[in-house]
Amino acid sequence: MTESSIPSVKEEDGGILLRIRVQPRASRAGVRIAEDGTYRVAVTAPPVDDAANLAVCAYLSKTLGVAKRKVTIAAGEHSRLKTVRVAGMGMTEILDKLRDCINR
Repeated sequence: MTESSIPSVKEEDGGILLRIRVQPRASRAGVRIAEDGTYRVAVTAPPVDDAANLAVCAYLSKTLGVAKRKVTIAAGEHSRLKTVRVAGMGMTEILDKLRDCINR
């Protein structure tokens, strides 16, 4: 897969940017991909006091196998549509791990 064929993933200096849509207060955490190519990340935390943002970063760091400090919110801190930066991984590796998580 190339960068242009995946609109929700972009390579940038310092890491990979993932465009995601967050579903707070979900019954369980998980990742799926929408028809438009955007990743949807469900977390059980409510969207209060930054809890959902922290839960998204923690869930993605665990799913991708990187330290929590390497997953940060780059844009959309107060929105369901967010851009998350993942440092220390390549695009192919991130896409493979997300695909594995979706196919479970």
